[in-house]
Amino acid sequence: MKLHQDSSGALNTVTGYGAGYVEINLVRHVGSILLLPEAPVIPWPVSSFEDLSAEHFAMLVDAAPEVVIFGSGERLRFPHPRLTAALTAKRIGVETMDFKAACRTYNILMAEGRKVAAALLIEA
Repeated sequence: MKLHQDSSGALNTVTGYGAGYVEINLVRHVGSILLLPEAPVIPWPVSSFEDLSAEHFAMLVDAAPEVVIFGSGERLRFPHPRLTAALTAKRIGVETMDFKAACRTYNILMAEGRKVAAALLIEA
């Protein structure tokens, strides 16, 4: 699916996605990423749902978003609560959805000015 880029230009926006990739501000990424509106895109060192660890989610604690949108891949899968415990302990919400829904939801929340982060799992 191809999305149209917002004219803001200063914020990281999902401009497209498909099987095995996501585009942020028209730049294609083929591996999992962590995404915040005003920070560089961070490669997320996880290539499958089964490989997720608490450390993967803890990478977002210092950014202190209000909510993390977890895109669990092509289908909806919920991480065990122990994996997101570091976020929960800091009162950071975690919403899980499939990859495509996560991309769309991130864009909506980001455009509303919310302090949002996306953890987008792109499985190899």
